[in-house]
Amino acid sequence: MDTLSKGTLFDAEIVSDVINGVKGKSSLIKLSKQKPIPFNGQKEFIFTMDSEIDIVAEGGKMTAGGISLEPVTTVPIKVEYGARVTDEFMHGADEFQIEILGGFIEGFASKLAKGIDLMAMHGVNPRTGTASEIIGNNNFDSKATQTIVYDSTNPDSNINAAIGLIQATDKEVSGVIMSREFSTAMANMRTRDDNNVEKFPELAWGATPATLNNMPIDINNTVANGTDDLAIIGDFGNMFKWGYAKEMSLEVIEYGDPDNSGRDLAGHGQVYLRAVAYVGWAIMDGDSFSRVIKEPVASPETIQATSLDVTSEPVETESESVSDDVDIDALTIEQIKQELDAFGVTYDANADKQTLYDLMMSV
Repeated sequence: MDTLSKGTLFDAEIVSDVINGVKGKSSLIKLSKQKPIPFNGQKEFIFTMDSEIDIVAEGGKMTAGGISLEPVTTVPIKVEYGARVTDEFMHGADEFQIEILGGFIEGFASKLAKGIDLMAMHGVNPRTGTASEIIGNNNFDSKATQTIVYDSTNPDSNINAAIGLIQATDKEVSGVIMSREFSTAMANMRTRDDNNVEKFPELAWGATPATLNNMPIDINNTVANGTDDLAIIGDFGNMFKWGYAKEMSLEVIEYGDPDNSGRDLAGHGQVYLRAVAYVGWAIMDGDSFSRVIKEPVASPETIQATSLDVTSEPVETESESVSDDVDIDALTIEQIKQELDAFGVTYDANADKQTLYDLMMSV
């Protein structure tokens, strides 16, 4: 069928459906301003005014304020998702094909949304979970270096502290993305007065409000994803740019083993649907963001290495300082008894000084 021939591009309406699905599920895209980008990448520029405005007297000398201009290139990354379906797809009625295709496109949009978050937040390949050389440091874990250590008893103060780090340098905060663990801790907070009511009832029962304290938020476990991150705070509206190339394709493969699973398609009565998209993003200014993270825990290897590096040096104890080479005349009976007690030596309390002294020196 023509619509599903090999490498066929999605029409504009389907591309729009995919992107709308992504917008509804990706936390980063919800809080940012979507902007399509061309295939060869697009340079965004950060303008930094280095000084303040200057008052100039009539006929007075005007001085330069200065400006810094830094380009940030947004380059689309090719991503794909494929799935095997029964070969009845190729021979079924149009209604059946549309049903299969509709479910696949919906699923692709969901996977694309999650993938964008994982790639941009943590710099990983969503399928393998490992760091991607293609992404490099173009991710929040690498660029948002300002962090606050998580306090499960008072996560609200974590948000305030994280916002304070950003606003201390006159930057803006337009949104918060938090993990479920963090939002649950927020939901469990109570007022400290006699009423003891929920401080954030909007978060009760796992709810996901669009705003909290008039701040746009989203709740999504892509923030954590096995890392120490629990929340990302910052200017998503202006300092996070993303886009997509309009050329999205769907390929229908009838033969071979396109997913390297070891199962031949024709031999198992299957066809393979593969969707390909190009997406890109740029974090314009890492200082416009901060993260709430769990306190790093040293690994067993680190603890073991640390313990092996520690060398014990003799520490002179009070007992050693008193007993070593001390003349009997310089000590009282009570001091000798104290030394014997310190060493756990049993002695006759009625013994004379010389006997006790000799016993002490023999220890």
